[in-house]
Amino acid sequence: MLTVLATGPLATIQDGGRPGWASIGVTRSGAADRASAELANRLVGNDPSAAVVEVTAGGLRVRAERTVLVAVTGAPSALDVDGRAAPLDAPLTLAPGAVLSLGLPPVGLRCYLAVRGGVDAQPVLGSRSTDSLSGLGPAPLQDRDRLLIGTLAAREPVVDVAPVRRPSSQPVLRVLPGPRRDWFDPGAWTALTTGEWTVTPDSDRVGLRLSGPALARRRDDELPSEGLVPGALQVPPDGSPVLFLTDHPVTGGYPVLAVVATPDLPAAAQLRPGDRVRFRP
Repeated sequence: MLTVLATGPLATIQDGGRPGWASIGVTRSGAADRASAELANRLVGNDPSAAVVEVTAGGLRVRAERTVLVAVTGAPSALDVDGRAAPLDAPLTLAPGAVLSLGLPPVGLRCYLAVRGGVDAQPVLGSRSTDSLSGLGPAPLQDRDRLLIGTLAAREPVVDVAPVRRPSSQPVLRVLPGPRRDWFDPGAWTALTTGEWTVTPDSDRVGLRLSGPALARRRDDELPSEGLVPGALQVPPDGSPVLFLTDHPVTGGYPVLAVVATPDLPAAAQLRPGDRVRFRP
């Protein structure tokens, strides 16, 4: 097992999420940066369904209680084992008693710790993911928690390091027109796709609140609640959009002007307060 010595601001257990339950009000949830989580599992030879630890803004410290193979991916945090620097995006063997520590990443927000066999936890609706909106799944990690190791190891890993591009603090995300583009002034789409947006501090796994040009609506009547997907850009009456991430609500009552392309969502998940983002069609 792994013993948690410190969690940092937030550390949760995540896997691929629980798709297929929107009809009962449960969103998919799962790893916010799914690409990084999947890479971490591949590096230690795990089954793709294995759970990992998602670490927000660094600060995690864990101690190995037996020999384990681990990998850390995602935001480029300073990583060390017993005080000695260790590589990201590469499999690492921790001896019994070894302590792995993650620092604050200089860019990006979320890191992923995978252990060969996967992090074991009680599944809820088929997933071990922590859903921050509904409270489903295991609670966020706390100091002195002990993480059991599962049996979801697959083939032995054969890669020594993965070449990974650092996340950008000023990404350009591709968008498609949303289902309610016609509720906005014609200039709103132009403002969205030509302006620069800043991530505000009241952002989390549910979504990113953005400040920038006001997106004016041409209809002020009420909209019945509609289904939402990850990447939806919903615009409240104040004109400041919210980009929904993995723990988004399953429905929303404000019009959706645009939807971020699914392959670009990992980049959105690495944005931190103060980062800037642009959108292009």
